[in-house]
Amino acid sequence: MALQLRAALGLDPWDVFHQGITERTPLSFGTVTIVVGAAVLLLWIPLRQRPGLGTVSNVVVIGLVVDLTLWLIPELHALTLRIPLLVFSVVLNGVATGLYISARFGPGPRDGLMTGLHRRTGRSVRLVRTAIEVTVLAVGFALGGSVGVGTVVYALSIGPLAQYFLRFFALPSPEGEQSPVVTQGETGATQTTPTTQNPIHDRI
Repeated sequence: MALQLRAALGLDPWDVFHQGITERTPLSFGTVTIVVGAAVLLLWIPLRQRPGLGTVSNVVVIGLVVDLTLWLIPELHALTLRIPLLVFSVVLNGVATGLYISARFGPGPRDGLMTGLHRRTGRSVRLVRTAIEVTVLAVGFALGGSVGVGTVVYALSIGPLAQYFLRFFALPSPEGEQSPVVTQGETGATQTTPTTQNPIHDRI
């Protein structure tokens, strides 16, 4: 998140939203990230998502690290540095999504919203994630957040990247543990993935 901010070519949809709130409050960017993350957890209730260590860590740690990273890394002016930084930041976000969700310590609030809607609707991770990003982008833009080419790159690529890295890092569910990710048959009926199979491979 901080790297994309420093690339200054347009923020990802959630950060457009965060920046819009930052512009209207005295809070730091990281603090707004924490507050929004906590608020998104409320949307987990109707989706029957359960928070875990990864969920709490996401809410607290990311906001603190974003502020620290922004303090450590100066603003960049050369386009030859900002473009690679943008690409790297988007890919790194996709990698991180696949890693910490696959670790099964609970997804962060925003990714939990993604996986919860994926499970409840039977739609692919790619489709659900993209729909969420586009919606948040619209609200963030209305609040005055920064939109640019980086925003478009992120919104269109994070869904496929998340889906790829969820598959890449997926581990078989421990015996007796129900997978949080479901499969969808050819008829469209939603089914629980058998614990002996890889839930991510089967669904996406």
